[in-house]
Amino acid sequence: MFELSQLRCFVAAAEELHFGRAAQRLNMTQSPLSRQIQLLERILDVTLLERTSRNVSLTPAGRVFLIEARRIVRLAESASLSARRVAKGDAGKVSIGFTAVSGYMLVPQIVSQARAALPNIDLELREMVSGDQTDALLTGLIDIGFVRPPIVRGEFETVLMLSEPLVVALPSGDHRQAKSALEPADLDDQPLIMYSRQGAGYFHDMLVRLFDDAGVTPQYVQHVTQIHSMLGLVRAGLAAAIVPQSATGLHPDDVQFRQLTTEPERPVELYLAWKRDNANPALDAMRKLCLETAVV
Repeated sequence: MFELSQLRCFVAAAEELHFGRAAQRLNMTQSPLSRQIQLLERILDVTLLERTSRNVSLTPAGRVFLIEARRIVRLAESASLSARRVAKGDAGKVSIGFTAVSGYMLVPQIVSQARAALPNIDLELREMVSGDQTDALLTGLIDIGFVRPPIVRGEFETVLMLSEPLVVALPSGDHRQAKSALEPADLDDQPLIMYSRQGAGYFHDMLVRLFDDAGVTPQYVQHVTQIHSMLGLVRAGLAAAIVPQSATGLHPDDVQFRQLTTEPERPVELYLAWKRDNANPALDAMRKLCLETAVV
């Protein structure tokens, strides 16, 4: 079987049609170049180049072989370049987990910036709740995740990415739309769409503490996990709901948003998390880009 070095010598000679120029192009002397091409012809059992004292020309077999030889050399060079890029972290694939609400504004912004700044890194996006992201980070299904606290795994590194307030989503015709902001008391004994403890425990526990501290008891008419489902129910006129401010970016029809005058003890937080021993070379570049987008 022929070697890649032999193909490079043949391609150079076939394109230059001059052994001296071909050797100079490959930074070698003419004698080894001729020997490599002779070995290639012996392996193939065909004559690829006609040589005379005055010129060099391709044989019919040489013209056909040149097409494939060029393709093989280009593929080899491309594979080598790709391997170096991956090893340096300039290319490869990064799998990203994200919660639904982070997919409204933050993740699209990061994806847009990555396409411009890291064009050789392919992104694989997986929407999942924070608990599922924890398992996915541990098993290597995702490389980084946008997760809600608490994050208690010692194997993870975390950085705060986003800190934002809560707002009240009001359906069309709700009398509380007349107010510029709402107090927790405005929710007392009123219909409210609540987060499920299972699947949305972060928001569920946050609101329970907020209501307990304010001494109010809303009437929970439905428990849901996803914020976009919650806003859909608000739009349908079922009841009000409390959502992170970033959810206003969905601009649902017939839904008005009002700030809460009383905030929870801690604002709504979103963290970037990754496993310390993740060996993906592309992770470092992607992580740095994410941190440049942090809004805290």
